[in-house]
Amino acid sequence: MSTPNQAATAAVLDRLFETVLARRDGDPALSHSARLLASGRHKVAQKFGEEAVECLIEAVAGDPDKLTLESADVLYHLLVLWVDAGLRPALVWAELERRQAISGIAEKEARPHKEAAS
Repeated sequence: MSTPNQAATAAVLDRLFETVLARRDGDPALSHSARLLASGRHKVAQKFGEEAVECLIEAVAGDPDKLTLESADVLYHLLVLWVDAGLRPALVWAELERRQAISGIAEKEARPHKEAAS
């Protein structure tokens, strides 16, 4: 795999989100994003799950190049899911910023606890 561009930043996610958003109502024959979004949330979520599993498999296998490729697939499909759900990345970025200000343990303990299934 080639050396990463030193100027590359997470801003690429915002740009990719805007691209997916712009293709939401596009021609499914011309755009993979449009095709996914036209297939409905169930299919969009299923595809995200498949990509997440593939990413996990590569993480366990220990091949950094394949993990990089699968990680990019996961992020892309997460953005497609956000477009489908009407969720803007800025909301997620703000939540990450909020969490960065506190310890992970304290943040997790502050979450509402789910009741155990009976």
